[in-house]
Amino acid sequence: MSFILNIETATTNCSVSLSRKGKTIVLKEDYNDNYSHAERLHVYIDDVLKEANVKQEELSAIAISKGPGSYTGLRIGVSAVKGLCFALDKPLISIPTLEALAHQVKIDEGIIISMLDARRMEVFSAIYDSNYNEIRETQAQILDATSFEDYLEKGKVYFVGNGVEKTKELIKHPNAVFVENKLPSANEMCLLSYNKFQINDIEDTAYFEPYYLKDFVALKPKKK
Repeated sequence: MSFILNIETATTNCSVSLSRKGKTIVLKEDYNDNYSHAERLHVYIDDVLKEANVKQEELSAIAISKGPGSYTGLRIGVSAVKGLCFALDKPLISIPTLEALAHQVKIDEGIIISMLDARRMEVFSAIYDSNYNEIRETQAQILDATSFEDYLEKGKVYFVGNGVEKTKELIKHPNAVFVENKLPSANEMCLLSYNKFQINDIEDTAYFEPYYLKDFVALKPKKK
């Protein structure tokens, strides 16, 4: 039946969906400002399967939002998915977080810039056309008033994600449209994971790692 379990933990939204042939049949998520992945992820997984009356063994694959995003959130999600894939002998599918986020914006023309907050004035961003084709790869960048100027001069630019709040304070261009209060969700992963499943675009479960984009740097405490 092509049941796929989709898991999104790249931001504060702990989100789990179950899909059948690319369509969401159950969605469970905690859409707030606090990280709850460690407490709620496995509960949500059990909940969506029970609500759909689907057993773990009936899954065709398990998909994870691979990043970029929160180091801790990504580690928790990837660890859970790898454990399930090994235990159930199911394929692992990875979905770029910013690509799935872009699918929350429906437009006929213009471009979509998916962006996630990366501390201070930095964001992780990727750019897509109205058909969700990637026209600029994912980058980490420092924002200023001239950011994305070339795209803004050509037409409407739709900004989406939790990087929007800091972006709208800097960019005042009339072509800028800010889609607020949106976080990556397992809902938009459903069609993307099914498309990958159909062409057997799967990961090597043993060696798969989240896409952090930037290396984690732990600062040493100052010597007294």
